[in-house]
Order: sequence, then C-alpha cells, then structure tokens
Amino acid sequence: MRRTLLAVLLAAAAIVAAPANGTAQPSSPDREPGNGPERNEVATLDNAFQAQLALAQGENQADRHQGYPRRTKLRTYPENTADKSIKLGLAPYHSLAPKLNALQQKSNRISVEVVGQSGLGRDLYLVTLTAPESATQTRIQEQFRATIEEGRNVPAGLYKAPIWINNNIHGDEWEGTDGALRVIEHLATSNDAETRNLLQRSRVYFNLTANPDGRVAGTRVNSAGFDLNRDFVTSSQPENRAMQDMVERTQPLMMLDEHGYVTNTLIEPTTPPHGQNYDFDLYIKHGYAGGLLMEKAVQALGHPETAKPEIPFRDYPVGEWDGWAPIYTAQYSMYHGAVSYTIEIPQQVNRQAYETLPATELQRRSKINTDVVEATIKTTLDYVDDNRRSLIANQTEMFRRGAAGEKQRYIPDGFVPGFGPEDRFSTEFPRAYVITAERSAPAAARLVDQLVRHDVRVERAEKPFTLGGKRYPAGSYVVDMHQPKRGLANVMLEQGSDISAKAPVMYDISGWSHRLLWGASVDIFKSGQFRFDGKPVVAAAPTGDVDAAPGADLALALTDQKDVSAVNDLLSRGLGLRRQDDGTIVVPASERAAAKEVADRYGVRFTTAKPGGQALQRKVIAAAVSADELQVLRESGFDVRTISTAVLNAGFDWSRIDALYVGAGLSYAQLNAAAKTGLDEFLKRGGVVTRGATGSRFNTEAKLLQATPTAGWEDANGVVNVVNGTGPIGANALPHSFVYAPQWFTNLGTGVTVEQRYGSTVIASGHWHARDNGTGGQDAAAGQAAVVSGTAANGAKVVLFGTEPMFRNHPKGLYAQVARAIFWTSTR
Repeated sequence: MRRTLLAVLLAAAAIVAAPANGTAQPSSPDREPGNGPERNEVATLDNAFQAQLALAQGENQADRHQGYPRRTKLRTYPENTADKSIKLGLAPYHSLAPKLNALQQKSNRISVEVVGQSGLGRDLYLVTLTAPESATQTRIQEQFRATIEEGRNVPAGLYKAPIWINNNIHGDEWEGTDGALRVIEHLATSNDAETRNLLQRSRVYFNLTANPDGRVAGTRVNSAGFDLNRDFVTSSQPENRAMQDMVERTQPLMMLDEHGYVTNTLIEPTTPPHGQNYDFDLYIKHGYAGGLLMEKAVQALGHPETAKPEIPFRDYPVGEWDGWAPIYTAQYSMYHGAVSYTIEIPQQVNRQAYETLPATELQRRSKINTDVVEATIKTTLDYVDDNRRSLIANQTEMFRRGAAGEKQRYIPDGFVPGFGPEDRFSTEFPRAYVITAERSAPAAARLVDQLVRHDVRVERAEKPFTLGGKRYPAGSYVVDMHQPKRGLANVMLEQGSDISAKAPVMYDISGWSHRLLWGASVDIFKSGQFRFDGKPVVAAAPTGDVDAAPGADLALALTDQKDVSAVNDLLSRGLGLRRQDDGTIVVPASERAAAKEVADRYGVRFTTAKPGGQALQRKVIAAAVSADELQVLRESGFDVRTISTAVLNAGFDWSRIDALYVGAGLSYAQLNAAAKTGLDEFLKRGGVVTRGATGSRFNTEAKLLQATPTAGWEDANGVVNVVNGTGPIGANALPHSFVYAPQWFTNLGTGVTVEQRYGSTVIASGHWHARDNGTGGQDAAAGQAAVVSGTAANGAKVVLFGTEPMFRNHPKGLYAQVARAIFWTSTR
C-alpha cells in the first residue's frame, strides 16, 4: 500500500515537473507611534542598542527536503521575571522553548526550527504542524510548491495546503503568540479524526513570536527601535529577514498577521487604495469570504467586547486602513501568493492601559484577546481545508499570469458586495528593467541582491546587447517581467503613483521606489521582444576596483553609502586622506594596498585623483536622532555618540566631537545655562546637520543660518522630484528624494546656498495635499528650497534638510548626501 501511494506521488511529481512551453476605536484605528510628530521629538539613545547583535540569519536548515517531524532541541533561557507578558497572564519568552521541547517529545506532528535570531540574540521559532512525512514525500511536496510557482497545475488532492500564522510582530501586542500556542497544542495532541485529516492535507506554519525582544520589553518596536511591520521591502532588520524567508519558503495559500488593538476586532481586507500591482481579483473573493467567516467565529465567542467585528473593506471610509504599501506583513505576503490578513484583536492591554489598569483587568482582557486569536486561526484552517482546491488554483493562476506577462484583469462593480470604482487600482507592467553600474556599481549590486533575496528573478548578461535602442555592456542585469512574482518585482522597481486625490487620508507611507531611491541606474523597457545571453543571478558580481596607474593618488566619489563606509574604514586606520571641494575623497598612492582592500570589501571603485584637497580625519558625531537615522549613520561607519536635551543638560563632553546631527529629541531652548554654554563653544568650531521640524527649530533657536522653515502638510509623504544645485551637498545628488512631514526654506540670508529644490511637479509617488485651510500643499512647495547650506555668524558650517534622507533605512541612494554634509560641515 505504501509503495503504491509512493509510486503515485512520484508519478504525479514527474508529470507536474515537465517543462512548460513559452518564455520564461469607533471605529477607525488611531495613527500608530512613529507615524507622527514623535519621530522628531523622541531621541534614540545608546542604551537601547548596547546588546544589539545585528544577526542576519535566515533559513538554517541544510536540507529543506528533509522529512517531518524535524525535532530541534531548543536552547532554553533563564527565567526573566521582568518579562512584560507575565503581568498579563501570558507566556513569557523564556517559557516557549520548554513548552515546544515538551510537545516535540510528545507528538510526531510538530516540528520546530530556529530560523534566525532577534537583534538581541533570542531565537526565532518556526513551528510546523503536519502529519509525518518521509524525506521523499517532503521532496515531492517541495516539487509541487515549485511547480505552482511556475504557474503550472499540480494534483490538488496530493498537495498539502500551506498556511502561515505570524504572531507578535509588534512586541506589545502579545496575544497572537498565546492564541497560537493553544492551536499548536491542539493540533499536536488531539486524536480526533478531524485534526488528523486536516494535517494529512495541510502544513500549518507558525512564527511563534516575530519580535521576542519587544515582547519581553513590552515595546512595539524591536531592540533597534524599528517597527517591523514597516520593513518588509527594505529588510533592514534580522527579524524581517527571517519572516521574509518564511513566506518565500512556505508559499502559503493563506496567512494571518495577529496584532492589537482595535475596538471590536478588525479583520482585513482593507479599504482602498489597494496596491496597484496585485492581481486583486485573485485576492478579494477569498479575502472577503474568509473575513466574513472569521467575523462569525469571533461573534460566536459570546464576549460582549467581540460582538461587532469590523471589516475595513465593508465598514471604513477610503484610506483609513488601506492596502497600498508593501511594507506590511500581509500586503507583502500577497506578492508571494497568499490571501492575507491583518487581525487586530480588541481589548487594549498595552501602553497606558498596561501601566494604569489592575492586573486582574489586564488578564481578563488578555483572555478575551487570546480567544479571538484562537478563533481567527481555527477559522482560517477550516476555510483553507474547505477551499483548498480553489485556493491552490488561485495561487497557481497568479503566478501563471506573471510568467505569461498577461495584463491585470478588469474587476467589475459588484465583483464582491461593495466593490466599486474606488477599489479599482491597476498598473501596466513593463517588459523588462535593466540595471547597470552607470551611476554606482555598489548601488547596482545592492539592488540586484535585494531583488534576488526577495525571490525576484534577475539575469546577468554575458555579452553586450541592445534594448530599446540603447546599447548595454556585458554584466548588465535584466529583470524580465515575464516572471511569476512580477508584482513584487514591479512594486519595488516602479515609480509608483501620486494618490493624493484618491484618498483623503492614508494609514502610513504611500510612496517608495527602489529604482528611484536606491542609487542604481535602472532603465525601463516598456514593450516588445528582446534577446540577450544571460544567466540567472544568485548574487551580484563583485564590483570593487582600483582603476588608476601605480604611483597615482586614488579618488573615490561619494555617490553611495558603500563609498562612505570605505572612507570611514580607511580613516579609522589613521590614514591621511584628503577631501576636495567637490566632495571627492583622495587616498595617497602610498596607501594603494589599503584602498584595494576596501575596494574588495565594499565594492567601491577608485580612479585617478586630481591634485589638491584638505586633510580629512575620522569624524565623531553627536547625534540627536531617531532609530533609523542612528542605524544608517553607524552602518556608514561613523563614530556616533547619541544625545538628547536631557543628556546635554546632565553634562556632555564636546571635546572630541566634530559634527552635530539634529533630527529628534533636542531643543536648544530647553537646555540649561551650562549646556548652552558648552554647545555654543562647540558651534564655534564644529559642523551642524539638521533634519525635519526639530532640526529647523534648533537652527532658528541657536541663531545659525538665516532660513525660515515652512512646514508642509504633516502627513505628506513619498518620493519627490528635486532639482539639485552645484553646492557641496546638492552636486551629483539623485534627482529624487523622500519626504515625510516635509519642510522648505524661505527668506534665505546672504551666503545661504540652495543645495536642492522641490521640482515644479513635486510628488513622483506618494500622498501630499494641502491642509483644510489651503496651506502646506504640493503647489506651495514647488520650486522651494528643500536643502540649504551655509556658514553661521559664529563660524559653524550648517546644512538643513527639509527632506527625509534616512527614513526607515529605506532611501539608500540618499545616504551619501548626508555623509557629504557631515564631511563638509566638519572640515575647516
């Protein structure tokens, strides 16, 4: 019998593996922390980073085809009585490994794998529930998964439906983990026929806690201060890289991301605007139907607090809970073929509630929340089991359309109840993108590696080729948009849209573009046939080079963060570098060996230097910054000392500081007399770089540059068109920048240079309209100074940014502009 079944499975695998023809609170949620003025008000200090390990481990299984169960003896952690979950009657992090170890000993249906570590080194657990499989059976399932990704049909009755449940991505939204534990134990130990049959037909994957550091500390963010539910297409955090690996590896038919807290419970699908790169017709029918069933299950719990769940698509105004940005878990997962949901459980137990409510009330609320999590998970498992053939066909069709290069489908009004013109968003996929090293070789390599990491297919040309009338050299990279995950490729590479007129509000950012903001040269080939000799890319080719005759001084232009890292590496060795007026860094010929070493390490390219330049030493920065800015500055190799108003008032040694960066948490007016005196003395010799409202206010109060700041609409955000000047900061900058709560500068004093202006058309992609009183809109910003530089009366060199060049570690092509500002302001 076993041999017969195995033969059937192997035969089925051989069939589906055959190559295909063709070419390859009532009731709208409040805006969350980090989406408003507190970005400028709260400084990030070193004590939040002292134990950060910055581990970037992904899938740790040597053989993803090994069978199930995959038993892992998990390391255990000492009891931590300070774990914030204990007060709520929930599972502290240190209890998870013993619980999972015990279940693995008890049941052959549960497997636990460590798929990475958090920023502070805590293990991240992928828990899989499925009926036991031999290695051969697992290999066949993997072949089925890969065949579906190619857009080809598999025997639906033989494919085990994958479901992914993500929990606790916001550390102070605890109960997803606890509801998942209930379901895990039930699936692992229950002997009823329904459970056994479900696991014969399914694999259920749980990311038990996506943010263990935040769970323990009771913070929304991870240990580095990042909101992990904003980082998916940037992948700056180790926890996000682990989740990204999970969703790509498991390719779920359906997924849940368990959050809190919205009164009554919130269940996606979202309001418009919907992401324009989705095959939305393949999402919304199952998305809405599954949401309605989860609503019934939550109501059936019988708690008065869960009597009226909210489905934004049905219940909210446009934009209040939109599905536009690919930065969230659920929206990102859709590009990997999942019908996905964000679930917001109802009873608040974090922040002020955690501090003020009695423990008994918090535990009562947490019990209700855990019930809701359990209900949504179980309903999802049932929905997938009941609709598995349709869901498999749905996912296959999404990938088939991408591989075939078909247009998105027109979705008629009433496709599901309530679907109308406001829900209809689409794009035209180009035929291909071409990525070259024309502007920056390390930027091109980074972009290619990012695409490949996200399962976007890239090829490297082995010979020169012509496309759209342009000749490209061998080594250029081509993203053929006839590929299964074309939606993910396009959402990262396209410009995006100005959706200001399509929604009165947006929940979070509305514009991003790796093509425009990551510093690589990327061309678009819109349509037509093309041929080139290329090979699939696993990783970008090395880019480092020293292209100068022996005995010549070496030049490095600061066009990318990798260039900055290379310079700071050389400076940290005590080498005598020079900085020229255009920002180029010169390495003496005698240090050619060191230049070759950093060229190989960072992928940068040295050319022959021109004579001249001022001596450049390693810079130490005092930084009042947000978490994302701090990470970028340190990744760039700067020596950073974090400060705030409180730190300066407590006494601060300025003697070793070369530059001051002000972006958050520093008020000149609130400094005590001694702190002002120390700062004023520094300003006579040191440089200043500021960003945002806090930086502009600091400039005004410290009486540095004569430049009047004007604030744009506070929620305005996105990719903006800019016109660069010829000064030390604007020269050779990208023609695009990023804004969030933008500013511009007027009434400029004598000697103040405009480094960058907003374009005549401001928004390239994003959301920016005027306030109700008509102020702060795009029209008012058009042509205005976005970045200025100058020398203050006290001698301080100053640069003011009205843009957001380091926002959430995303606009990587802008980081070199910040570095040029630091080097310019701190060089005398």
